[in-house]
Amino acid sequence: MKSIRDVYKIGKGPSSSHTMGPFKAVRNYLENHPDAENLHLTLYGSLAATGKGHLTDTAIEEAFSTWKSTDRETLENKEKREGHVEIEWMPKESLPEHPNGMKIGLKHTDGTISEEWTYYSIGGGDIVCIEKPIEGKQEESIYGLTTLTDIMNWCNRTGKTYWEFAQEHEDSSIWEHLELVWKVMRKAVERGIDQEGALPGPLNLRRKASSYFIRAEGYGDALRTRGLIFAYALAVSEENACGGTIVTAPTCGSCGVMPGVLYHLQKTYNFSDQRIIRALATAGIVGSVVKHNASVSGAEVGCQGEVGVACAMAAAAVTQLMGGSPSQIEYAAEMGLEHHLGLTCDPVCGLVQIPCIERNAYAAARALDASIYALYTDGRHRVSFDQAVKVMKQTGKDLPSLYKETSEGGLAKEFE
Repeated sequence: MKSIRDVYKIGKGPSSSHTMGPFKAVRNYLENHPDAENLHLTLYGSLAATGKGHLTDTAIEEAFSTWKSTDRETLENKEKREGHVEIEWMPKESLPEHPNGMKIGLKHTDGTISEEWTYYSIGGGDIVCIEKPIEGKQEESIYGLTTLTDIMNWCNRTGKTYWEFAQEHEDSSIWEHLELVWKVMRKAVERGIDQEGALPGPLNLRRKASSYFIRAEGYGDALRTRGLIFAYALAVSEENACGGTIVTAPTCGSCGVMPGVLYHLQKTYNFSDQRIIRALATAGIVGSVVKHNASVSGAEVGCQGEVGVACAMAAAAVTQLMGGSPSQIEYAAEMGLEHHLGLTCDPVCGLVQIPCIERNAYAAARALDASIYALYTDGRHRVSFDQAVKVMKQTGKDLPSLYKETSEGGLAKEFE
């Protein structure tokens, strides 16, 4: 199982698989082909079907236009060239390994294409290259235990908690990374709360975070709590929809759930940043277990792998903050995922707006409910988190492709 860094990536929205992934793929290709003047990209399956709504072409062009070779001579030559990127969209064709596939090649003046490499954007901003495996620290497997049950048993046996399990396997710089993650999350909430107007795109969807925040302040404690959680989650999701800087948790499409809950709890209970960061580590373990054993890609398993996993992560983080035992934390995470099983990915117009933004707010509130429920129990229950992950993976396989980020079914079909 990889580092929890792999769960929390800082970048621009609106989609980890459709913007972050292609951006990284183009950069990786250019690093291996530093003299490239013109590129030809072919996008397949879900990546092509909803790519324009997810600003995939914008991400690709930005990755190409802002890339600079570190080699001085190549850089000087590159500055004299005027290269361009050609994109071909193939929504009805899919590559064999994943719905989000693409090929990148060199485009020559005679129209031929050479050195074509195949990439897959597998969710959460991660990419895979078939021709040359991508090396990096976050790609390494550093955890021996790969199920939440085994990790929970380790916690119960040692008297330690999930964040301490992470601490024993990660290097010391993980805390600096999580500190930065929390800062970015917090800033996204605060930026989004202050913004008004319509989100970009043909839906003309009005921002709601600011009005929810104002209305929540006028309610009593119970309704105020819900309203503020809604407002904070909406704020981050709306920033993501505008291409703002956010943190995958575990994806861009589900980036509002974790900060929505954690920001509210810090404001309410005055938790220190250190305690929030430890909760992020615990949530990161939950997300890593899912990424290792299933998927967080909406194109592969539907929204259950995005918002459902985000809810599970947030539920685990909240339960730790509120003093829950390792068993209660596992139970809260299980409920967060179990009650999102079968959730389809059906973005209207291919945008991360309807129903994605509202789902973030609702899942944030559901994460708090799951935590409260688990804290009322002794942590014992019949369905384990790992069983829920297994079912989620199989459910994702069973879902027809039109319900997995292609915008061909569900709500997306209703609003054609």
